[in-house]
Amino acid sequence: QVQLVESGGGSVQAGGSLRLSCAASRYTSCMAWFRQAPGTEREGVATIDRRAITMYADSVKGRFTISKDDAKNTLYLQMNDLTPDDTSMYFCAASVQPYCSWSRDKYQFWGQGTQVTVS
Repeated sequence: QVQLVESGGGSVQAGGSLRLSCAASRYTSCMAWFRQAPGTEREGVATIDRRAITMYADSVKGRFTISKDDAKNTLYLQMNDLTPDDTSMYFCAASVQPYCSWSRDKYQFWGQGTQVTVS
C-alpha cells in the first residue's frame, strides 16, 4: 500500500502561481499528477519516474514543473501562469508499472485531492 496526501491547493488570480505537494509513504516506479474538473474526465497533467524523467500534458508544458524530493518522499507540482482553465481538483497518483502512462487505469494508488481555483 502507498498512502498519498496532497496539500497546497487554493484560490489564485489568473497569472498567479501555486505549488502543490504530495507526501508519499513510499515512492513507486512512477508518480504523477492528474486533475479533474466537474463533469470532465480525470486527465494526466505530469509524470515523473525513478530516473526523474518527466512528461507533461500539452496544456501545461512550459508552465508546470513536476519534481520530487527523495529525502522527504514528497512529490511537487509547481504551477505558474495559471489560467481559469486550470481550475480543477488535483490528485497525486502512484503506479507500480515499469513505465509512466497517461492512463488512469495504470495507477493503483490515489490521494484525496486538493482543489485549485483560478479566477
